[in-house]
Amino acid sequence: MSSLAVNFLGIPMASPLIGASGTVGFGLELAKFIDMKEIGAISGKGLAPTPWKGNNGTRIAETTSGMLNCIGLENPGAPYFLEHYLPEVKKLGCPYIANMVGKSVEEYAECAKLLSVPGISALEVNISCPNVKVGGAAFGTDPEQAAAVTRAVKDATDLPVIVKLSPNVTDVVTIAKAVEAAGADAISLINTLLGIAIDTRTRTPILGNVTGGLSGPAIKPVALRMVWQVAKAVNIPVCGLGGVMTGEDVVEFMMAGAKTVQVGTANLADPTAMARIVRELDAWCDKNGVKDINEIVGTLKA
Repeated sequence: MSSLAVNFLGIPMASPLIGASGTVGFGLELAKFIDMKEIGAISGKGLAPTPWKGNNGTRIAETTSGMLNCIGLENPGAPYFLEHYLPEVKKLGCPYIANMVGKSVEEYAECAKLLSVPGISALEVNISCPNVKVGGAAFGTDPEQAAAVTRAVKDATDLPVIVKLSPNVTDVVTIAKAVEAAGADAISLINTLLGIAIDTRTRTPILGNVTGGLSGPAIKPVALRMVWQVAKAVNIPVCGLGGVMTGEDVVEFMMAGAKTVQVGTANLADPTAMARIVRELDAWCDKNGVKDINEIVGTLKA
């Protein structure tokens, strides 16, 4: 038998798999389909200090080898989560990572304070949100803004801080180095790629927001490239995600330098996907003589 256990930021995990934010709710729905003790952790739906309504109109569109979404980070707000969901989340049997969002540096700091409670193992900071104070540009597209959010969150919490990077930038390494210098404990990447889908019958966008985030197998090569680039450039752990559907996909991300790997869109297609991927990962290790999954991290010969 191979060991799939990893230690990520001091958090013991049964496997390197993490349920990606936005695809597993708060983990409670997923627990109806799989044994939560087999997976590594859950990154819950993004939370803001106050409830967010989300976008109007059609919010999901299937694409070739993937999907677009423009949910708009709809969420009930951190206080509601803490009162109504966290007590049940604590019973899941796996670590819980609180994904968090904000529209200003101050909102990020406020959310970090709210979520720094027992039952939450780490914070994952989504910096793809628009900074309403500077014209709506996403925090994650500017090194200085990304660093400012990271510092504010670090000052507001004692929990490990994972910063989730956007791929919609010219140089993701520059952003990664900026958040590392600002105190990030780990980096997760990639978030969704910006895309559009068109209804040719009506000559209108399918999504109510016109553009949306592309996820699924179609983005895996881009995600792998960015994980490989960032893992070589920083000295903090990297969590890879983007189009993971199989155990071998997990192996690729870990070879590219990821310590842990998130599974997202696959959960929407099949809520038992992560349990299957754990089995496939275990089988790959046995077949290839890998006794400890940690042995393959960063072993890409390139």
